Amino acid sequence: MSKEIESHELYNKSGNEPFTSVMERRLSRRSMMRGSLNVAALSMFAGFGVSLAGCSDDDDDNDTGTGGGNPTPEPTPITLGFESIAGSKTDAIVVPPGYSAQVLIPWGTPLNDLAPEWSENLAFTPTIQENSVGMHHDGMYFFPLSEDTASNDFILALNNEYIDQGALWAPQNGPTAAPRPADEVRTEINAHGITLVRIQKQSDGSWSHVKNSSYNRRITSSTPMRLSGPVAGSDYVITPYSPSGTMTRGTNNNCAMGYTPWGTYLTCEENWPGYFIKDSGREKDDDRLGIETGHGRYYWETAAGDGSEVNDEFGRFNATPTGTGPSDDYRNEPRTFGYVVEIDPYTGTAVKRTHLGRFRHEGCWLGKLVEGEPVVFYSGHDSRNEYIYKFVSAKMWSASDESKVGSSYDRLDVGNSYLDEGTLYVAKFNDNGTGEWIALTPDAQTPGGSTLAAELGLGADDLAGIIIHTCDAADIMGGTPMDRPEWASVDPASGMVYMTLTNNSKRTEENTAATYTNGGSAIEEAGVGFSTAPTNGPNPRASNNGGQVVRWLEASPGATEFEWEVFVFGAAASDTDNLSGLTDMNQFASPDGLWYDQRDGEQGILWIQTDNGYSNVTDYTNDQMLAVVPSSVAGESNSPSIVDGRDQSNLKRFLVGPNGCEITGVFANADKTAIFVNVQHPGNWPSVKDATVETAGSVRPRASTVVIWKDDGGQVGV
Repeated sequence: MSKEIESHELYNKSGNEPFTSVMERRLSRRSMMRGSLNVAALSMFAGFGVSLAGCSDDDDDNDTGTGGGNPTPEPTPITLGFESIAGSKTDAIVVPPGYSAQVLIPWGTPLNDLAPEWSENLAFTPTIQENSVGMHHDGMYFFPLSEDTASNDFILALNNEYIDQGALWAPQNGPTAAPRPADEVRTEINAHGITLVRIQKQSDGSWSHVKNSSYNRRITSSTPMRLSGPVAGSDYVITPYSPSGTMTRGTNNNCAMGYTPWGTYLTCEENWPGYFIKDSGREKDDDRLGIETGHGRYYWETAAGDGSEVNDEFGRFNATPTGTGPSDDYRNEPRTFGYVVEIDPYTGTAVKRTHLGRFRHEGCWLGKLVEGEPVVFYSGHDSRNEYIYKFVSAKMWSASDESKVGSSYDRLDVGNSYLDEGTLYVAKFNDNGTGEWIALTPDAQTPGGSTLAAELGLGADDLAGIIIHTCDAADIMGGTPMDRPEWASVDPASGMVYMTLTNNSKRTEENTAATYTNGGSAIEEAGVGFSTAPTNGPNPRASNNGGQVVRWLEASPGATEFEWEVFVFGAAASDTDNLSGLTDMNQFASPDGLWYDQRDGEQGILWIQTDNGYSNVTDYTNDQMLAVVPSSVAGESNSPSIVDGRDQSNLKRFLVGPNGCEITGVFANADKTAIFVNVQHPGNWPSVKDATVETAGSVRPRASTVVIWKDDGGQVGV
């Protein structure tokens, strides 16, 4: 989630023990556990070939993941091949010497001839924006068009999270006050969603998009798409638009992402509740997720009734009941949002996969693939004191379903078989470094001894109801509230999962008592919970400005137990509570984007991006991207995190963004000779295609994808 639009409301009203309290006890046991985790790994992870302690996730022999059971060769050690760069406070991208950076597909880039070329005075219309790259780039991934050209010719799938109305309407001096004009709202709707665009490397080493490619398209907040999984066809999602409850329109506030092994893109709906209003007839899931009252974020609902309105295109954002049932009004429209959306990037067809849960999804990340084992995906709910989830498919993975690049087949049909049936779990972290995945199913036994369905007041087999009330279900079953779970990434060889916990302002000083929203002290009903929680050893800062990266490991993809530890704490170098010993050359706060860059036969690189609002760091540098080879750090037995004072040369700052921006979204092309990142909400950038050139004067800011390569043509980072 961008800090530009984050909500500080606390929607988790459960009384579940927060991660900070768990970590306090975890730290007190650290010395013992650092010695015993290897022993635990020998029993719990027998045959898995990976130990959590000592960060040996890249060092040990691993199962091939193909069912053969033969160990793979030990990966070749790698070393980061650049020097950490200093912080920067300029209107430019800064990269290490020997690297170049190019601005690629900024907001407003025409996808075809229906949109004009960009100019500072370009006045947007619905048609122009529908045929141009969307606004505020976030998560992204690439999809090759052939095996032979995988590194230099592919479809880029790109999330466009939200809008900057000031930049969008600058030439028209907008936006217009409510009631909003219909075409203004249509333009803003078309600036959201996903951009699919063909990208090619040029003969001179630079990159460009292919205008008028048949693969170029926009998926916006008005694009029709199918509902799939347990919620599809249920009474919960009946609307006048879809009386059968099988269709909806649009996807909103798409933050991070994921991808599937069968070649589809997963885009995730995060702060979508702010687009809807519901002034009466509210259900508990409306309050738990934060559906607005009064007006939506951009007042889209105020355009309802315009003479040009088609099929309630604006009225659907007002979920206040006005009729006798759900087919008479849009009371259920918000229940068609909050999901992971699967997109075939080659056709643009989209479907909402409801079984992966309904909440404020940050992203959705594929776990370790093992032939004959379930396919798993991890997701975090990006709000304070919310949860981490895992979906485990009912169908076992078959390599025959792997993506066939260049082939034409129904990828979403493959998705049906893996993503529509399975089990959704919530994570509980124990203080001894272990954890468990708790099933969210109608017959799950609650701590109070009843079934989850009964506790929620649902029918005995109402799986759709469990999904609609995912957050309440997680509250009841005792999930561990976390410090804003953001991006995750998985080492595909070992299965080690890394996740950023970006920050949590709902923290009080050490030894103060936790307080609860309703004054209670336990799960008395769905929606009781923390208003504040005290700091402790591993989270010693009031307001937890720095955040941290945690990681965990499971014995197999479908396992319901795991072992966890903190990988690195964010902090300013000058902080007295700099738990990972960061220096000026790698200090950071609010870790957000994350990507484990696995290279064939070699150890991987973990790339960490920031969306920082902590002044002790922002006074020194803009948002940034750092790199670390996890296998190069080990941590002392009494250290609160794996990265500690001995490891500072192994955690390096690779990139710094322009003033006002967030650095988000990252992947490398197939041969690792180019890395792509997104610059979201810059204040005054870019002015030219060379991303490293500082803006002279004032420009209309444009979020952009930036491509970075090594001048000698080698692999990025090494």
